[in-house]
Amino acid sequence: FADLLLETWDLHCDRNGQEHRTADMGCKQLVVRRGQPFTITLRFSGRGYEEGVDKLAFNVETGPCPSETSGTSSHFVMTDCPEESCWSAVVQQQDGESLSVSLCSPPDARIGRYSMTLETCTDYQGSSYQIGDFILLFNPWHPEDTVFMRDENERREYVLSQHGLIYQGTCDYIFSIPWNFGQFEDDILAICLNMLDINPKHLRDQNRDCSRRNDPVYIGRVVSAMVNCNDEDQGVLFGRWDNRYEDGMSPMAWIGSVDILKRWKKFGCQPVKYGQCWVFAAVACTVMRCLGIPTRVVTNYNSAHDTNANLTIDRYVNEKGEQARQSWDKIWNFHCWVESWMARPDLAAGYDGWQVLDPTPQEKSEGVFCCGPAPVKAIKEGDMQLKYDIPFIFAEVNADVVYWVVQGDGMQKQSIRSSDVGKYISTKSVGRDSREDITHNYKYPEGSEEERAVFEKAEHQKKSIGEEEEGLHLRIKVSEGANKGSDFDVFAVVNNNTDEERVCRVTLCARATSHNGTLGPQCGLTDPVDIDIEPRAEKRVPLRILYEEYRDKLTQDNLIKVVALLSDHQTGDVLVAVRDIYVENPKIKIRILGEPMQNRKLVAEISLVNPLAVPLNGCVFMVEGTGLTDGQLVKELEEPMEPQAEAKFRMDLMPRLSGLQKLMVDFESDQLTGVKGYRNVIIAPQPM
Repeated sequence: FADLLLETWDLHCDRNGQEHRTADMGCKQLVVRRGQPFTITLRFSGRGYEEGVDKLAFNVETGPCPSETSGTSSHFVMTDCPEESCWSAVVQQQDGESLSVSLCSPPDARIGRYSMTLETCTDYQGSSYQIGDFILLFNPWHPEDTVFMRDENERREYVLSQHGLIYQGTCDYIFSIPWNFGQFEDDILAICLNMLDINPKHLRDQNRDCSRRNDPVYIGRVVSAMVNCNDEDQGVLFGRWDNRYEDGMSPMAWIGSVDILKRWKKFGCQPVKYGQCWVFAAVACTVMRCLGIPTRVVTNYNSAHDTNANLTIDRYVNEKGEQARQSWDKIWNFHCWVESWMARPDLAAGYDGWQVLDPTPQEKSEGVFCCGPAPVKAIKEGDMQLKYDIPFIFAEVNADVVYWVVQGDGMQKQSIRSSDVGKYISTKSVGRDSREDITHNYKYPEGSEEERAVFEKAEHQKKSIGEEEEGLHLRIKVSEGANKGSDFDVFAVVNNNTDEERVCRVTLCARATSHNGTLGPQCGLTDPVDIDIEPRAEKRVPLRILYEEYRDKLTQDNLIKVVALLSDHQTGDVLVAVRDIYVENPKIKIRILGEPMQNRKLVAEISLVNPLAVPLNGCVFMVEGTGLTDGQLVKELEEPMEPQAEAKFRMDLMPRLSGLQKLMVDFESDQLTGVKGYRNVIIAPQPM
């Protein structure tokens, strides 16, 4: 027999991509998922493959120093009965000189870039051919993969969906912003793989790092560290919370991850300025979904940052309700992290499923700014010693807040009500634009027997008490319409839940605040008011918050913190109530003109009214949406926007993908920033 000579080959990128759900990645490269067969065609010259005469074998390798022992290299021969636990090649069909071969990786293979070689051998004469590269990803569709997810709708949302919603605001005013994850956009997969290749663990020991890339726990930990740059590790984002963002992009202005990851690559892996928690979380979500690990962004309202790990956050206020002294412990009005879905074979049974990863740099874990993966189940059960970082996250959702009122003579009095930490833990619902409340995954019902048992295990005595029946009650209410550009009212509402008249003194204080709990200047204060209140009655003390007072004090977070203080003359008790008020931006209107169809021009009309009493300068609209726009479209207004004026413009789009897409808009100007809007667009497939 003459030697078997390979003439050409076809990796069938498109067909394999469709079957492996990677076709949207738009790269001209073969991208497949582990544990699932893919087909290649080999075409020989002169004669076809003869079974029994010709021997065919394949080599696949990943990483800089591939070896069989590390699981980063495999040599396997063509066989009729493949084993699931290792790489295999099976003849699928033969047609003259062309041969279709089905290749399959084990479901626990290392993910990443692979090179593939074919070896032919006839009568002890052999040749070797380099037949191209491919990329291997995690496979949530495969029951043996550690990221396997059973429900197809969940896989669509948490792996394949390229857009979503992120919840922000306050626990009294929850709203969402749109986000373009864009994990399958051009170049994003290459950037994500590059992130793995420049992480410090890889630089320290390339062989060990590559050999651990079969484990989503390991990958999640690396991604959590690489999304922030606090370890001088060439991380993606620079965090900043002080409202001074002139030399970069304000964290409020981003509308998707693609722009951030592409900037990071373009500037040689210099950190992109600036991020805050939802930006860190959203970028991590893009990277994890891109690699094939089901992931969602989660928001925790009234999130505690407990630096000394005593599960208590002490706040000090003076008798006017102003901050009396700085506390390192903070309460964020909301904090975002991600949950990724994976098995935890490294732990005892029962901890598989959602794992918290928090890429926002807060505390070090094993010497590095990263956090997780922490099983949500372990947080609920108070299993503090399990890997990784359970105590920190447990505190974020369970710490007590104790208010101390520092009196004129320096005496401190503990308030008897504390605010509630870890409220309305939220994520986008599967397949719908509504909020799913997942608090029950993190904690047992308040006051339940189970809650008490968990706190005992976590060595935590809960100091806060629920609604007491008797005594005086204090809460803060907001009038309708806390809109940017308008004045609005807040009220201290006092209830007397006793059978006798009570006399008390009430003070209200309002200050601009930022999303991580840092207080800014005062923008409203009442003189102390003495009130007497009938048995079982309610009284209100108003504070009017004026636009001219808050206009220059508000940060881009649009938050005002109102503190109400009540001292009960009869008992000497002090009550404190606190409420974060979100001052609303105007709405962006988006209209779609014409019938949306794939690869056909579509027009969007976008408009916004300036609600302020001053002109807006430097107005810019940024528009993007995976499958609708090619990257980000920018529309700069040439003129300032006069007060109450409407800006309206049209933009041409060319939808690339069919199905449900989101068109997202962000508006920036000197006085009004981070204004967001979106519109769902259903694109009909192109007629064949």
